[in-house]
Amino acid sequence: MSDCGCGDLPASTSLMPVSQAIERLRQAGLAKTPEIETVPLESALNRVLAQDILAPVNVPPRDNSAMDGYALHTDSLGEVPLSLHISQRIPAGANPLPLEPGTAARIFTGAVIPEGANAVVMQENCCVEANNRVIIRQAFRTGENIRRAGQDITVGTPILTQGERLGPAAIGMLASLGIARVPVYRRLRVAILSTGDELVEPGNPLQHSGQIYNSNRYLLQALLKRLDVEIVDLGVIADNLPDTLSALQRAQTLADVVISTGGVSVGEEDHVKTAVEQTGKLDFWKIAIKPGKPLAFGSLGETAFIGLPGNPQSVWITFLILGRQFLLARQGQSQGYAPLEYRMPIAFEVSKPLKREEYFRVRIVNDGTGQTLEKHGNQSSGVLSSSLRADGVARVPAGVTLKPGDFVHFLPFSGFGVA
Repeated sequence: MSDCGCGDLPASTSLMPVSQAIERLRQAGLAKTPEIETVPLESALNRVLAQDILAPVNVPPRDNSAMDGYALHTDSLGEVPLSLHISQRIPAGANPLPLEPGTAARIFTGAVIPEGANAVVMQENCCVEANNRVIIRQAFRTGENIRRAGQDITVGTPILTQGERLGPAAIGMLASLGIARVPVYRRLRVAILSTGDELVEPGNPLQHSGQIYNSNRYLLQALLKRLDVEIVDLGVIADNLPDTLSALQRAQTLADVVISTGGVSVGEEDHVKTAVEQTGKLDFWKIAIKPGKPLAFGSLGETAFIGLPGNPQSVWITFLILGRQFLLARQGQSQGYAPLEYRMPIAFEVSKPLKREEYFRVRIVNDGTGQTLEKHGNQSSGVLSSSLRADGVARVPAGVTLKPGDFVHFLPFSGFGVA
């Protein structure tokens, strides 16, 4: 059976360090290059660029005025104050006539500098007379208040690089270059499914105490929408092996990547890991991360598979720290994998050495001497409210203890694009 280009990685039941898992996920994601398509500029936001972009024109295309004022030629004039005839009016967008010698042209911000002019005197330094003349009251110099053609970008300059994700600034830059269509990588199709007989869809009543609402389905949808992928929602799968096998076999025909929540631990009702091993290949399982240890990664034929844990907080953290890395790489993104990190002091303690690298949900507070990180009171993997009220996570390595005032790596949720 062919695989997803993830490499021949042996499965292991030992806990894999987070850094190693991230690197393997990145490499697995980069093993396949998405197809290329060309889309209109207005549809290119958040897409990943498939080719380098070189500037086809100068920006600005011609010398233009940096402000409202009067265009003139410095070498043909005497000392200030000067009284000059206003020979033409040049608004932005106009195609000016050559400047008549010894005259001034009324000009507005962004308007093209007329041939023969080499300076613009700002209108605040001028006084208009009633007979269509202007008095230049202050001294000026050659080149003053002129934005030169190509001052921002010259023809042939590399502007954007293959693998960049196109944000609003990139879209604006492409428009300023006159580029109407953009080569991008095709959107990933990601199939999602939840496992669990206890899950009930929001809007329906809970029939007994063993039921819970399916938050993972909607959490995962929201996270994936931030990455601009096509979502194939396969709903909830019953907790039995035949249904799980059938769902995974169907999913692999519909998507580039399959992401499940739940069913990857070691319980009798956890069938996803077994189904993946029977249908495809499991590359690794169990990461030294808290929350979220039972994360699985592998392939279902040509389709990649990511199995997230079932607890909502574990889904949140493992997707951001691990699953997101694979998806960015598989989308063709060549940079921006690593989230933002800052060194910040903490207002809490870790009294016992951690067995796994832990991601504490924290918020930024001001303790009177500066900003510090305050830990949410409930760090349970089933408590999603700890992320709702948090600004990000504090990454604490295994094997360390901490006291208030110690510094940790703070990863703001804004750096993941989910704040």
